Amino acid sequence: MPQPYKIVVIEDEEKIARMIKDYLENEGMYIFLAGGGSKGIGLIKEHSPDLLILDLMLPDMNGLDVCRTLRREGERSIPIIMLTARSQETDRVVGLEMGADDYIVKPFSLAELAARIRAVLRRTGGEQVSGSTGATGGKDETVVMKRGDLQIDVDNCSVKKGDREVDLTPTEFKILNLLARHPGRVFSRLQLLEACLGEAYSGYERSIDTHISNLRKKIEDDAANHSYIVTVFGFGYKFVDK
Repeated sequence: MPQPYKIVVIEDEEKIARMIKDYLENEGMYIFLAGGGSKGIGLIKEHSPDLLILDLMLPDMNGLDVCRTLRREGERSIPIIMLTARSQETDRVVGLEMGADDYIVKPFSLAELAARIRAVLRRTGGEQVSGSTGATGGKDETVVMKRGDLQIDVDNCSVKKGDREVDLTPTEFKILNLLARHPGRVFSRLQLLEACLGEAYSGYERSIDTHISNLRKKIEDDAANHSYIVTVFGFGYKFVDK
């Protein structure tokens, strides 16, 4: 029987935090609350949660600083959903650039939050990929894909460029995994969004551009000349197997 999800919620508005806790616990999840970023980081290190719900505006350090700290300290595998009262597109983009996997604007529906949590956890749960082209390992499953100087370990959700470990967020890994499995095939923003984020994210196609930009910075030799992930103008993106 699967274990309940463990969720850390960093939210300084006590009423909102309590509502989130009560609702998600009724959904069968374990919830750990923190009113500030420092305490939240401590809870993450103590409990190793499956997901973090992170308010952008906090009394001690803002949510972007928390996100940046977690990614810098190697907590890249924790999916992050950001909460904020701000609705501007620039705030959503900054959150994505800092490594957030989703972004919800207050006020929000608790049912939608629960649905977003499950969607993020489904897509960051490490799906198995069939087929053996360009892989080493088992006969029927792709374990490690080799694309140019990239090694994409599907089972462990990790990537190496040469001998260097590439630090990807769960969403960046999902996008790279999908594109690299189908070199030469053009994917539209909507196809990438639905495959890597789920149908609930319809209308956020442009967020894919931010994830692609961040991914290119990490895997390309020259950020100005894209040799792996190429833009097909008017259509979307494709992966070029060098």
